Amino acid sequence: MSNFFGTDGIRGEVGKAPITADFLLKVGWAVGSVLRESGSASIIIGKDTRVSGYLFESALEAGFLSAGVNVGMLGPMPSPAIAYLTQAFGADAGVVISASHNHFQDNGVKFFSSMGVKLGDDVQKAIEDKLSTPMVSVDSASIGKAKRYGQALGRYIEFCKSTFDKNCDLSNLKIIIDCANGATYHIAEDVFSELGAAVFMINNNPDGYNINRDCGATDTRHLQQEVKDQNADIGIAFDGDGDRLIMVDHKGEEVDGDELVAIIAASWKKAGYLKSNTVVGTKMTNLGIRKALAEQDIKFIEANVGDRYVMEKLIQNEAVLGGEGSGHIICLNKSTSGDAIIAALQVLEVLAKSGKSLNTLKNNMTKFPQILINIKTNTQLDLNNNKVINKAIKSVEKKLSNSGRVLIRKSGTEPLIRVMVESDNLDLATESANYLAEIIKTK
Repeated sequence: MSNFFGTDGIRGEVGKAPITADFLLKVGWAVGSVLRESGSASIIIGKDTRVSGYLFESALEAGFLSAGVNVGMLGPMPSPAIAYLTQAFGADAGVVISASHNHFQDNGVKFFSSMGVKLGDDVQKAIEDKLSTPMVSVDSASIGKAKRYGQALGRYIEFCKSTFDKNCDLSNLKIIIDCANGATYHIAEDVFSELGAAVFMINNNPDGYNINRDCGATDTRHLQQEVKDQNADIGIAFDGDGDRLIMVDHKGEEVDGDELVAIIAASWKKAGYLKSNTVVGTKMTNLGIRKALAEQDIKFIEANVGDRYVMEKLIQNEAVLGGEGSGHIICLNKSTSGDAIIAALQVLEVLAKSGKSLNTLKNNMTKFPQILINIKTNTQLDLNNNKVINKAIKSVEKKLSNSGRVLIRKSGTEPLIRVMVESDNLDLATESANYLAEIIKTK
């Protein structure tokens, strides 16, 4: 059967297969059945703030119970909180209902193992095999039980704070936090204010429909303006499920995930925390950041795009720091998954210890201009074997010479083809990306 799991769980438009109540009911049953094969099992469920979360929470709960699995309900909670709380509550797995940075029309599910990491390919395969069989409920005596955890929020807030050096505080910082009307709306203010910062919140009033709408890590314009208007020291933007981080410096300039990883890496290397002297990025990681890491004798390892692939490379190389320009940042010595709040705390710790501004730290490296164009497509275009597209790519690569590169790939989470051109010449990068996008649109 087809592979339902993309690079970050199962995701799509609500009401269209596979994101329907009946399918997620069966997903709950299939996951629960796989868990039950090793004996009694329990799972926790969290969600972001989409209106469809109510529907899918109920569907998954019923599916898990019908497989004989006990369920703990957590309500609105960031994805990385589910990773942590799965371990903290001793559950066999955790699931978060979210479409991450997408708008409210989409939703999905992603799962964490008992160790707080995303499910491996072998477990996903077992779940998909189970989905191809008829759904059969356990007998009435074996049906699972459900309960709601009231203390989950406080436990996660304290966990986040514990990753920040207790000898530092944020009392000299005025911070604007943009929660993207998502799952960090009732958490972020407590974390940063209890560490001493003067905190001002924006986009922290979710209504089920405004998640990621013109705000958060995918659109920092509102945050950039607020930082300048309020003369703040720094801005912090999360996405809808709290696993992406983008920051804004005091000048209102955006600082992306690549730059934030480089800032953390430089500090950790100096302090002796950068295990294996290695940073993991992806094929999208900016050439300028790679150059800056090389100048500090920090090894860079490239993974496929997607935080699960970054995680795999981190584990394989016994490293602790990796991330993507989009804002997924994994601090593996602090948490088991990409966590935007925890990543932000690591950056703020660098600021507190160095006495330098984010703008100063950002300018220790020079990013190459990088043009990214997303092309919507409903066709199964074979990028590797299309002669016209490959000819166009080679033509652009010849123009870029050794001063840039081209990357064209299919999104693992949306029906998009992503065209990226990077060069030390902005005009050339823009011209090249537009040329390639037009070629792809005709195919």
